[in-house]
Amino acid sequence: MHTTISNPRLMGATSEPFGVRFRVWAPFANRVSVVGEFNDWNGSRHSLLAEADGLWTTIISEAHPGQQYQFEITHQDQTFRRNDPYALAIHPQQKVSVIVQDDYLWQHPQTVLAPWNELVIYELHVGTFSSGPDNAPGQFAQVQKRLPYFKHLGVNALELMPLAAFPSERSWGYNLTNPFAVEESYGGARALKELIDAAHAEGIAILLDVVYNHFGPSDLDLWQFDGWNENGKGGIYFYNDHRAWTPWGENRPDYGRGEVRQYIRDNVLFWLEEFKVDGLRFDSTLFIRNTRGHNSNPETDLPDGWSLLQWVNEEVSRHFPGRLTVAEDLLQNEWLTKPTSEGGAGFSTQWDSAFVHPVRANVVQVNDENRSMAEIARAIEFRYNGDAFQRVIYSESHDEVANGKARIPQEINPENTADYFARKRSTLAAGLVLTVPGIPMLFEGQEFLTDGWFRDDQALDWNKLGTFKGINRLYRDLIHLRRNLHGHTRGLTGPHVHVHHYNDQDKVIAFHRWLEGGPKDDVVVIASFSNHTVDASYRIGLPRCGDWIIRFNSDWKGYSPDFSDVSNPEGRLITETTPCDGMEQSAMIALPPYGLIILSQE
Repeated sequence: MHTTISNPRLMGATSEPFGVRFRVWAPFANRVSVVGEFNDWNGSRHSLLAEADGLWTTIISEAHPGQQYQFEITHQDQTFRRNDPYALAIHPQQKVSVIVQDDYLWQHPQTVLAPWNELVIYELHVGTFSSGPDNAPGQFAQVQKRLPYFKHLGVNALELMPLAAFPSERSWGYNLTNPFAVEESYGGARALKELIDAAHAEGIAILLDVVYNHFGPSDLDLWQFDGWNENGKGGIYFYNDHRAWTPWGENRPDYGRGEVRQYIRDNVLFWLEEFKVDGLRFDSTLFIRNTRGHNSNPETDLPDGWSLLQWVNEEVSRHFPGRLTVAEDLLQNEWLTKPTSEGGAGFSTQWDSAFVHPVRANVVQVNDENRSMAEIARAIEFRYNGDAFQRVIYSESHDEVANGKARIPQEINPENTADYFARKRSTLAAGLVLTVPGIPMLFEGQEFLTDGWFRDDQALDWNKLGTFKGINRLYRDLIHLRRNLHGHTRGLTGPHVHVHHYNDQDKVIAFHRWLEGGPKDDVVVIASFSNHTVDASYRIGLPRCGDWIIRFNSDWKGYSPDFSDVSNPEGRLITETTPCDGMEQSAMIALPPYGLIILSQE
């Protein structure tokens, strides 16, 4: 009998020496049996014995891995069949549970998560990252084939949108029906393990989106699972009063019920233990901690949800120290990333609306005079609990390029997403993502100017990678600098930032980044948010004397032949003892339109 951290009660179907043990929670059932291929789906053959706390169990010697099964439940005068809440696979055609024997032999089971200050995340949706035969949804194997591409790009963490089984062939994944079963249309559990194993071999971490703010809403076996409910609502797995409401239906799990808390806790640890994922991103935590998604409103707060988040993060820290847990909350609440010992929820980091919203607004703005350097400065310096890496920063994500919004090039010029301004200003936003303190994240296809908006039925057009190979190189160069792979931009991995130059008239901003300071550490980033070229007479303060080398210039013609290549002689600046921007040293620099320049010293 094999017990795991993630399933200590041996729920579901678990293989034992003399057969398969089945255990299910159905506290209001009058009778429970197992039906399946091992008994011709005959509900009278294998009844379960009632245990304490509403559990039912039996061992069936005839059952073996690969067979299909369900639970047959009688409640009062009704008998019905339900899939196993802990099912590890759902048959793609029959839509019934499948007994699974885990025989995968891991080659690289250890986590490969880089230090948080060196992470660069790439968010992707398996079904649209590539296209299968006859325009079928993409699969894990196709993502695996692209691992050399990610390695070349410099990305060291992939964040996969939800992979748990969902009812339709195509989905974003947030309408999951079976939290422990990997979606078969993507290739199933084994293909996912092969992808994770191969990614780890390349030093690329895998992060996974998980959804606990709601289940379903459709084709949901958890709904009125054992027949009981109140007020016509969801039964034992759900709230059965006003707390059931979510934007996705009246399907909020009951965070106050011990068995439901255990179910969610088990699922969190399941991905970390059984699939060796390096971290989890929790969807819409604001609807776990508050019934209406409000920010700390006592009338609608859900203390049960908050305590669940705390417990789950404590369990992750206890059993899988060092794994990343990410909150998607977007209400700029620093308590999400405070330690549980201080009353916080205990997340490692959180998606940051204080960065994405002002940055997007200022690059898609049509008129230069309406761009606000004050908003950009706040976005650069913002942090939670004084920690630069308690936020994930991005200019595109699945939410930011859908639901009435589009990719940044599309927002800038809907008529021609490849035009000069779309290229210039979208890469200016990406330049900030990869130079501002925080954990940077890209969204699939952003790095080759994907346009339109995110849809689950439209695969990435990889032909654009060839069309915009220069833009792709720009992203690669930025990522390599962000990770200090060349050894002369260490400050971009540091927590420290000082916005020392701020010019709202000419729309120029500059900031100093450092880890410990000194040559190859101190970095100065200069960004121009206007369409005019500034000749080499613009003065910028610099934190140290000597030569400052231009490590990156987004205006380089190698990135796009119609860029103007505004640059400085010999690719370096020589400081003068002329105080500027509160610094003793300064230098003159030429600035390109909508350009970003990165400087450091030897």
